[in-house]
Amino acid sequence: MNAIWDFITTRREQLLTDSYLHVSAVVQCLVVASVIGVVVGILVYRSPIGSAAATALSSVILTVPSFALLGVLIPIVGLGVAPSVIALVLYSLLPIIRNTIIGLSSVDPAVTDAARGIGMNRLRILGRIELPLAWPSILSGIRVSAQMAMGILAIAAYAKGPGLGNLIFSGLARVGSPTAVPQALTGTVLIVILALILDGILLAIGKLTTPKGIR
Repeated sequence: MNAIWDFITTRREQLLTDSYLHVSAVVQCLVVASVIGVVVGILVYRSPIGSAAATALSSVILTVPSFALLGVLIPIVGLGVAPSVIALVLYSLLPIIRNTIIGLSSVDPAVTDAARGIGMNRLRILGRIELPLAWPSILSGIRVSAQMAMGILAIAAYAKGPGLGNLIFSGLARVGSPTAVPQALTGTVLIVILALILDGILLAIGKLTTPKGIR
């Protein structure tokens, strides 16, 4: 424990910078994945075939090991941020697409029929009724994707991606040296802490943005 504390105190600025880059990359990729996932869910949720196809395609991505996906992306887009961002967005899609489809499909048809009966068009029904009712389900998918992305970004250090993964890889590469274990453990613990904080923030956002009647 003393070795870990000494490492934290001597590398405080680096740890703060890496933590910020880690969270920033996850949040930005999560925003992109959320936009794509919700749009895809909206386009296919009324079609059983479309829903199954979208879910199946996004599921296939999760069967590809992260190292393998990064290995495919590196020759195409190079090292650094680009392959990390692409991988994170792709891995984040499935929970968001699936939960968007589930949330929209679960809206009571009687509610949409009533809205249609008072003259609301398709877009107004979607924006003012269906999406608000489906929002808790969509947010649950975003929270799952956020936790996945936090861990996967650590592996993206293989492609020289940003964040705390570089700290872990560097520590593992120097096994045997006095700072190797403290370095790897510090990076791992920080990722867990940041993941919990981000999940708490998303949970608070859900409470603030979900109408009281459907919480």
